[in-house]
Amino acid sequence: MGTPPAPDPDVTSRVAPARRLPPGPSALSAVTHFRRVRRDPRIYFGWLRDTYGDVAMARIGPRRICVVSEPELVREVLVNQQRIVTKTRALRRAALLLGNGLLTSEGDDWLRQRRLIQPAFHRNRIAGYADTMAAFAQRRSSTWRDGSAIDAHAEMMSLTLAIAGETLFGARVEHEATEIAEALEIAMSMFRRMTMPFSELLDRLPLPANRRFAVARARLDATVHRMIAERRASGVDTGDVLSMLLLAQDESDGTGMTDEQVRDEVLTLFLAGHETTASALAWTWYLLARNSDAERALHREVDSVLGEHTPTAADLERLPYTRAVLAESMRMYPPAWTLGRETHAPMTLGGYDVPVGTMVFMSQWLIHRDARWFPEPLAFRPERWTPEFESTLPRMAYFPFGGGPRKCIGESFAWMEGVLVLATLARRWRMRVPDGVDPKPRALITLRPAGGVPAILERR
Repeated sequence: MGTPPAPDPDVTSRVAPARRLPPGPSALSAVTHFRRVRRDPRIYFGWLRDTYGDVAMARIGPRRICVVSEPELVREVLVNQQRIVTKTRALRRAALLLGNGLLTSEGDDWLRQRRLIQPAFHRNRIAGYADTMAAFAQRRSSTWRDGSAIDAHAEMMSLTLAIAGETLFGARVEHEATEIAEALEIAMSMFRRMTMPFSELLDRLPLPANRRFAVARARLDATVHRMIAERRASGVDTGDVLSMLLLAQDESDGTGMTDEQVRDEVLTLFLAGHETTASALAWTWYLLARNSDAERALHREVDSVLGEHTPTAADLERLPYTRAVLAESMRMYPPAWTLGRETHAPMTLGGYDVPVGTMVFMSQWLIHRDARWFPEPLAFRPERWTPEFESTLPRMAYFPFGGGPRKCIGESFAWMEGVLVLATLARRWRMRVPDGVDPKPRALITLRPAGGVPAILERR
């Protein structure tokens, strides 16, 4: 029959290869799936992974989403292909509250802000915050009373708010904690609506929710602008983050930040600097109350290492089990429960084509609870966190602070604060969570315990 002629390159180049999209439910059920993801995105993402595999795609309203549940593919998105993705629409919408801060900015704006802020989170500077963190925790401990009923989440929110105000901005905000917490709750409750299709149209309507959000934002702005104005007026460089922001100059052009830019960064750091740590600590107290062996091991370490003294930065390396308790808590209840990116160029993941405009979600909630990486994933086992175990984990199997160039700038700050606060409070107290109390995670920007964590204080 002879040799077939070679294909005409001009013809073959015009024939696009067939696209192999990730598996997923029928697009005809888009409305149904929108309702399910609105009800609880954690459960919906888990259903997609369990039904269709580590790369699954669905239509949610008018948008495609892709849920990625394999660590190496998470790294592919956050590191190897990070130049062709941006933050998701939901975080862009969060700019209504946060402005153009480090969390919401993109491209050159983000790079410039990151460069200006990075020195404030140098290891040596963070170590200088340790005494303040422990002192505030000790002060909170002294106000507790044996047998008192508290909400562990509210207590941790108030404490970390005070620590963030003092360490990052040299400002006492404890007397404003209740008002700030209420304003933050209102602002956070708007997050779900921000993710809805056509939510921009709702912003223009005279709805009660819009009015509440405007009042909440104004309340938060009042605190931030007061801190900026007081520091501008004093002209004193106190060495904290706020001073660095006000004095920072871009090496490329010598310009600094406007008050509005400082406001955006201060509010972003202020909220991120206490909200996530407070949630992590609240879940930690709940897990310790439900796991007496781990609680006893924590107390043994704290008693042995600290005795009667308040912990310092030098004690951090001597508190490996305390750190492991926090690590295990953030594995089971990661404060940032999912990361999202939107593709602005075609992407290939796990052999599948991911089209432009797809929202790619990588859920710490799912991956941290995957038995492939964490044996007995629903068991609270701080002892699993040995150097040997960590060396066997795939990269991005554990990523409570994200990954890639946009990994959380405050990771070291958060680890130090979490360990020092937990150790300081555990020296004197345990918390008893009543039988039948089982806080349900509320998946907003962070993973909050819905209804808080009701607990009874018990002096050790």
